Amino acid sequence: MDGNRLVWAPDEKEGFILGTIVDVGAETLTVQPNSSSLQTMQMPYNRVFLANEDDSQTADDNCSLMYLNEATLLHNLKLRYNNDVIYTYVANILLAVNPYHELKIYNSEHVRKYHNKSIGQLPPHVFSIADKAYRDMKLSKQSQSIIVSGESGAGKTESTKYIIRYLTESWGQGAGTIEERLVEANPLLEAFGNAKTVRNDNSSRFGKFVEIHFDSQSNVVGGFISHYLLEKSRICVQSKAERNYHIFYALCTGLPDKQKASLYLKNISDYKYLNNGDVDVTTRNSSEDLKRMEASMDKLSIDNSERSNIYRLISAVLQLGNITFQEDLSDSRGGSNICDESKYYLESASRLLGLDETDLANCLTSRVMTTARGGAKGTVYMVPLKPEQCASARDALAKAIYSRLFDAIVGRINSCIPFQNSFSYIGVLDIAGFEYFRYNSFEQFCINYCNEKLQQYFNNRILNQEQKLYEAEGLGVTPISFTDNQDCIDMIEVKPRGILDLLDEESKLPKSSAVHFTMSVHENYGSHFRLMTPRKSAVTTYRTMRNEEGFIIRHFAGAVCYATRQFIEKNNDALHTSLEMLINESKDQFLKGIFCRNMENDKTKSKKANPAKLALVSVGSKFKTQLKELMDKLESTGSSFIRCIKPNGSMSSKLFEGGSVLSQLQCAGMVSVLKLMQAGFPSRTSFKDLYQRYKGFLPDNLARLDPRLFCKALFRAVGMSDRDYQFGLTKVFFRTGKFAEFDQIMKSDNDSLKEMIAQVQKWLIRARWRKVIWGTLSVIKLHLKIMYRRQHRIMIQKHVRTFLAVRKFKHRYKGMAKVVTLFEIISQMQDIVSELEGENYSIQVKDSDTKIKLLIQEIKNKQVNENYINDSYDSLMNTTTIQLEELKKHLKNQRTAKEEEKLRKLQEQMELERKRQEEEEERRRKEQEERKRREELEAKRRQEEEEMKARKLKEEEELRKAEELRKKKELEEQEARRKQEEQEEQKRRIDEQDLHDRELAIRIAQESGGSVVKEKTENANTLNRKKPEKNDLSGYTYAQLRDIINTSCDVELLQRCREECHRRLKVYHAWKERNKQQTNTVNNEPFDQRAPQVVYAEASSRRNSPFPDPFSYLPNDQPQRFFRVPFTSGPTARPCGWWFAHFDGDWVVRQLELHSGREPVLLLAGINDMNMCELRLQETGLATRNGAEILPAAFEEVWYKCGGKPYQRISSRRS
Repeated sequence: MDGNRLVWAPDEKEGFILGTIVDVGAETLTVQPNSSSLQTMQMPYNRVFLANEDDSQTADDNCSLMYLNEATLLHNLKLRYNNDVIYTYVANILLAVNPYHELKIYNSEHVRKYHNKSIGQLPPHVFSIADKAYRDMKLSKQSQSIIVSGESGAGKTESTKYIIRYLTESWGQGAGTIEERLVEANPLLEAFGNAKTVRNDNSSRFGKFVEIHFDSQSNVVGGFISHYLLEKSRICVQSKAERNYHIFYALCTGLPDKQKASLYLKNISDYKYLNNGDVDVTTRNSSEDLKRMEASMDKLSIDNSERSNIYRLISAVLQLGNITFQEDLSDSRGGSNICDESKYYLESASRLLGLDETDLANCLTSRVMTTARGGAKGTVYMVPLKPEQCASARDALAKAIYSRLFDAIVGRINSCIPFQNSFSYIGVLDIAGFEYFRYNSFEQFCINYCNEKLQQYFNNRILNQEQKLYEAEGLGVTPISFTDNQDCIDMIEVKPRGILDLLDEESKLPKSSAVHFTMSVHENYGSHFRLMTPRKSAVTTYRTMRNEEGFIIRHFAGAVCYATRQFIEKNNDALHTSLEMLINESKDQFLKGIFCRNMENDKTKSKKANPAKLALVSVGSKFKTQLKELMDKLESTGSSFIRCIKPNGSMSSKLFEGGSVLSQLQCAGMVSVLKLMQAGFPSRTSFKDLYQRYKGFLPDNLARLDPRLFCKALFRAVGMSDRDYQFGLTKVFFRTGKFAEFDQIMKSDNDSLKEMIAQVQKWLIRARWRKVIWGTLSVIKLHLKIMYRRQHRIMIQKHVRTFLAVRKFKHRYKGMAKVVTLFEIISQMQDIVSELEGENYSIQVKDSDTKIKLLIQEIKNKQVNENYINDSYDSLMNTTTIQLEELKKHLKNQRTAKEEEKLRKLQEQMELERKRQEEEEERRRKEQEERKRREELEAKRRQEEEEMKARKLKEEEELRKAEELRKKKELEEQEARRKQEEQEEQKRRIDEQDLHDRELAIRIAQESGGSVVKEKTENANTLNRKKPEKNDLSGYTYAQLRDIINTSCDVELLQRCREECHRRLKVYHAWKERNKQQTNTVNNEPFDQRAPQVVYAEASSRRNSPFPDPFSYLPNDQPQRFFRVPFTSGPTARPCGWWFAHFDGDWVVRQLELHSGREPVLLLAGINDMNMCELRLQETGLATRNGAEILPAAFEEVWYKCGGKPYQRISSRRS
């Protein structure tokens, strides 16, 4: 199916195995493994990944693989590991797989080889990360941190040693004293802080942060070591397969007999603190360990007297462990005394510690108490202890001596590597990795809490801050989701109800109980996602535990069950008052000295405690404070990450257990990093820094450019592709490995560089010529704008002048306007004169007209004032008015005489007029009736218009309400989508956590010999059909569904099968899109594109739109529609081909692709489904796209021209 596409399918043992897809389901893929011994398996889509056809290819950087997913990452690591290549990059993160044998890649030659080389120039190596940290520190003037993380046995300690060695050897002042001591401190710390565990023969049982300090010239000037959480319980008790700290075995087997006798040392098997565990270990030579440790002491200038003091206290710890107790039958208070057979060890311990034997015995079998109300001045009395209490006091003293001795040794090392003129430092963090055993106690709880904080720091620094930087620089990188473990950290540390606070509260109670503490945890966090009861564990071993005996925390790496029986005891780091007083009375100044520093700190923290009971010095609170200080340091520095991987549980070379390695990669957050790096830019630098770094390689005319233009010129010079880098606002960003390639090209031979410089100068000339053209066009545009403004300025000037003239001669033109009105009177007079008969009145009128014209001439030509004009106007007005009245009077008299004559004639015509009026009245009555009828019609028309207007308003109101309803529905749909996305994210988080829990449970079960409870599976039918009880298609394979479509005559079943097939294709193609190749593009257009990008973009915007019921019509009734859409490429969306589609109802049944320079691609439903568009017609938006739909004849013409066969519809089968 789909061309037997090769994929990776999950496997519990190997992690992933190769196979081919044989069937596509709605929620699962059916995969046939390549191995003939394995059966076909059904896997969910999110656990199957595409594989490269050539599975033998490897890459130094996993980001350069064809497919970026956890399966290819695992396979690449496996291939490289089998070839003894243990280092691999994921962007700038180094993965280091422990080879469990010596490799000759750490000598001085390799140190010089990696000196001042960028990541990617040479094969991956721990030296490259150290060199990167140094260069970053030097360039950014900021301190750096290298976080080395991984499980126990993954090689963290060795990696740390190589980093320190590289830094001191490369930038030490000729390997001077301080640099030597920095390197030689490791054997001494390993002797006192490392031990054999079930997973590692040299496991660090403490965490350390080694600071290597540099001066302003970036040379090593000193160092400082901070340590965290020494595992003190190991001093007294070890499991069968583990050992105590190396120093005990080294002294018992490596010291000369005379020195051993002076220290009262015997064989290893004679000491209870040593013989409970694995005494004989073939992989370690205790005598050689002692030699290395003493050589380290020589380098650190620890003389013989100091060594004697250290050895004496180590021996004293062993002697204390052999002191046993029995019940004192003679003591009515129920006290205890020391057994006779262990009095020798009591005497030996007393001498070694400089104590009185009787005082030591009394302090071990009783404790000092004071009355509660008396306070410091209360009555002091001795309380006898029971045998088990005596043993606890003995163990507490032994652990206190050893832990304070370890503090003193670290302090002594720091005094040997002082620094005064420190400008910056590089810190290397080596702390215990995530731990899980069959039974986990307080130490594992603290270690895993620390790893939760470090994982959060990793997520924030690599994933969160990286994406924020992309957003701030405007790169447009798609956000990557990852699981945030803040809720788990809050559950452990938040005040006032965090687990650590609950433990401290319980420890302060007079009768503290582990059961009460555990139930308090369940009570406070019973419903928390991160906490479970032991009975819910997937490991059968834990299901036997009761709820009050422990709890399960779902860490980022998986669920771990903690047994809380010893939590309270291990959390209290205080000694009985009697033992503290005894140490202060010791004659051994060395012992008193190492206790004084710690006692002062502990007393200041517990000075308000009740002296009537044991003071609480909380180990958890102390560790939380130290961890906060460490995280503050890390936050203030730049960071590099090394993820150490343990290839197998048996610590054997050439053995790669894929399931275990995959679990470690997932817990390390590498999968999220791969997703981010697929679209991201792991390397970046500012324009200014790049300019300063490479300006010396270019000639002066190029070096004087602006930094941003300089960078463009530089990339043009070396011929870098635009896809390999991207400019932000302040920085330039590079794809994985491209910055190193660029750096290597810049430092290549001069001839190649000269040729590239010539190319960039040509590019600069073209760029400047374009600027000149644009500048000329801008000047022309400016000139046109100036001319436009000039014309309008002239217009403005004209109107201003007009305004000024009007304001100056206003009274004259107003006066003239009034005088001109007199011509109207003259005109009336002339009209009257023309009607008068007899006398000649024209001379008088002409005289008045002449006077008016003379006044107008005078106003025009002379500077007359306003009063003169008004007086002259009034005089003429009066004269003409009188003359007009006289003329009217004469005219009236003349008209009266004429009227009398006419009156006689009119009387004669009245009779005739009367008759005419009667006729007129009749006509008017008829006209009135007609007008009334018209008015009625008009009123009716207006009423109809009003009704139509009311209907229109009603329709508009309905449309408005419908629009509001639509918007409301859209908002509801958006809210539903948001909730659905949140639910999907929550489901993804739960599924991811369940996966980690189950994988970790499998590993725990394998190591402990237990089993894992099988998951309950449901065969849920996810199809959304009308009648699922009638046509349940979930059990059919894709091939069976297609056969039904091609052969069945049951149209309803046929339609359902089509719906199911296309739904499966959608899920399958979405899975392929998520797992697409990195470089599978030509002109930004995918090779496996099943339709133009605009079609899928439209489908994405219509994702949640409702579609008609696919079963509402039969295949006979389905419309046949044909469409044509262009393929486009490039940023300008230039057409590069055509896509033709024939839709039979909702789905594509024929598809044709035409590309220039390529053969036509003809696809038919049922044969080429995997390469055809899987979207329904309504999703594509083609029906509403302008110019997309074509006539059937146009489609058929192209189809037959390209060699297509006629299409047979489903309905023809029924005939």
